Amino acid sequence: MKQILKYLSILLVGVGLSILISAFIFWKKELTFLSPIPKSTVVIRSIDTMKYSRDLARQEAGSSSFDLVIQKQVFDIAQTGANYIAIGTPYDQEFVPFLKRWVLAARANHLKIWFRGNLSGWEQWFNYPEIDRQTHTKMIGEFIKQNPGLFQDGDIFTPCSECENGGPGDPRKTDNVQGYRTFLIDEYNVSKEAFQSINKKVNSGYFSMNYDVARLIMDRKTTKALGGAVVIDDYAFSPTKLISDAESLSQTSGGKIIFGEIGTPIPDLNGQMTEDQQANWINQALSGIFNRNDSVIGVNYWVNVGGSTQLWDAEGAPQKAVEVIKNFYGLN
Repeated sequence: MKQILKYLSILLVGVGLSILISAFIFWKKELTFLSPIPKSTVVIRSIDTMKYSRDLARQEAGSSSFDLVIQKQVFDIAQTGANYIAIGTPYDQEFVPFLKRWVLAARANHLKIWFRGNLSGWEQWFNYPEIDRQTHTKMIGEFIKQNPGLFQDGDIFTPCSECENGGPGDPRKTDNVQGYRTFLIDEYNVSKEAFQSINKKVNSGYFSMNYDVARLIMDRKTTKALGGAVVIDDYAFSPTKLISDAESLSQTSGGKIIFGEIGTPIPDLNGQMTEDQQANWINQALSGIFNRNDSVIGVNYWVNVGGSTQLWDAEGAPQKAVEVIKNFYGLN
């Protein structure tokens, strides 16, 4: 009898240990499942304001009431969890007072700024006379040195956004690929030196360009000379195409990819979309960028207000896509 009790005791201890081990394994699985989402490699999370910060730069220059529009738009962007706001105001002296109004609103909302403007003469905005490459590079250096108060450490400054749309023209058509590369590198170096001279740690370069232009221009040597970042304005038919574009370009250029512009719907590509369809498309795109793609380090959604891809209407009412943006921009 004693022997039987002894065996029963051993059996019960064994069963108890098995239960404890099983419970521990289950607990560990639960802990793994509930662990925090790893920090994304997407360190630039931006929303673009071009339709208001650039297109209305002359029209609203003298309107003090427009400050309320600026403040509302910047506040809404900050509430998404964005850490950058893209401002497209031209760099000509005429527009500096208007640019300062956007800068003040951004700083009040604790946002870094991605300066995504240009000199008006490059594409002859606002009827400015055309300028050549040498003049552009010289004026960019002067603009930075003359306006140190615009910048803070951590900002991004693009000397020439979508350069292929102005100056000598698109390198896909001019056949002067090396000349285009040299111009970008000159602009990068002049900007970098100018920021060093005013003692500001601003990330210069980040030349946004059409995806097909990037495929042509951004070889490994050029990408390295421009700081290792490749910035593409990519309006793809599908989120899958968007992700494959980034992965392919990262491999050929050897650089990290930043989406200078993404957004939907573009009617010619995506047709018309309901709010639900827009939100679903953006959710799929950002899911691919944030969760599975370590080649991408930045996203700038185009645009906040004023285009077919807008996140808020002209009265400031949010589209359903705003909540999707918050889900990703506010992760970490």
